[in-house]
Amino acid sequence: MAKRQRVASPPEEGQVAALNHDGEGIIRGEKVAFVPGALPGERIRFERWRFHRQHDEARLLEIFEPSQDRTSAQCAHFGVCGGCALQHLTSDAQLTLKQQSLAETLQRIGRVTPERWLVPLAAESSWNYRRRARLGAKYVTKRGEVLVGFRERKAPYIAALTGCPILAEPLDKLIQPLASLIGSMESRSHIPQIEVAIGESVDGSPDTMLVFRHLQPLSIEDRERLAAFASTHSVEVLLQSAGPDSIQPLAGEARLLRYHLPQQGLQFEFEPTDFVQINAAVNRLLITQAVELLAPRPESRVLDLFCGLGNFTLALAQQAGEVKGLEGDAGLVARAAHNAKLNSIENAHFGVANLFEPDSLAGHLAGVTHVLLDPPRAGAEPILAALGASEVQRIVYVSCHPGTLARDVGILCHEQGFQLQAAGVIDMFAHTNHVESIALLERRP
Repeated sequence: MAKRQRVASPPEEGQVAALNHDGEGIIRGEKVAFVPGALPGERIRFERWRFHRQHDEARLLEIFEPSQDRTSAQCAHFGVCGGCALQHLTSDAQLTLKQQSLAETLQRIGRVTPERWLVPLAAESSWNYRRRARLGAKYVTKRGEVLVGFRERKAPYIAALTGCPILAEPLDKLIQPLASLIGSMESRSHIPQIEVAIGESVDGSPDTMLVFRHLQPLSIEDRERLAAFASTHSVEVLLQSAGPDSIQPLAGEARLLRYHLPQQGLQFEFEPTDFVQINAAVNRLLITQAVELLAPRPESRVLDLFCGLGNFTLALAQQAGEVKGLEGDAGLVARAAHNAKLNSIENAHFGVANLFEPDSLAGHLAGVTHVLLDPPRAGAEPILAALGASEVQRIVYVSCHPGTLARDVGILCHEQGFQLQAAGVIDMFAHTNHVESIALLERRP
């Protein structure tokens, strides 16, 4: 195990060579140092304070020559809260950094370079975009107060937040009210998290649900406090006493949230704990680009793998002859079928399949010409050989992890007869170090 030490060494000076995958400045020398808050090209003074075998962690003490891409962080908690890593870098420079990271990863791991680079997908605003979040809650006995928010940077503690400018409205201003609410409750020590989902009302205004996880039954008085909070802030409160199946509304009947894809004329309903793309504006751009890249025609048969609640499937069905979505979560499959019916789409069908099993596509690939892949961080390695052995001519791969994308694209190109036509970044998580991307592969002639 790497040795760790918390006694700072004497201050040093150096020039930042690049950023690592956590958005920290890299100082090269006899031993590499990672410096949070430092940007490429800057000359800085720093001190090493935590030591590992291959690198040290350091604190930024002074910037002698600031980068021209440096900007002021909009959040007062930047540097403490672990939610963001790049608020001190301009939005354009963030996109450039992520594109460079994607290119380097594709070449290093997959040994591939796309024929062309796509223009990065980014929303007009990089703030107030996050419509799904899981917030930690903690009653700190010694301080006599409740903390609500994300974890601190590289620490297990919840950051003491007063607000969050990346959370969508109205959640961005509800951090402190939520902390005060829980602090007033008898169960303040037994509420570890609040899961948040924001949908769209008919008039386009936010439709917000808050799922309170509670480890003991709530008193009548606590329920009344939650009801008053919901009324005051125009949100809906749900309670979760055990697993996901235990979620129920504090009052009234259970209902679904909704979001829209205006360009396609589609609407989707989802439960507050369902997976949906975090950034609504970028998701709309992503759907349009994915359909354009895959380019299905009326005679095409499309397979949407890891289809979720039909986010891509229904838009593809508007152009393809037939689309089938496969997903491992039976609840999401049920919602996908519901959404197809909601939009009167009859050429989209759905099924449950464990897509981490090599034989999971048996019987599903016959006659398929186009595939859309949107896997989780683990990627799609177990099913790549089946895609290579099929008649599939075109694949669009949407990725939330550049390392597994590069591995999978490398396998498809070097072993399964495809070539990488295009790739680009998706700014789904602005101001963070997360790199989302999209790639187009075509069967090699």
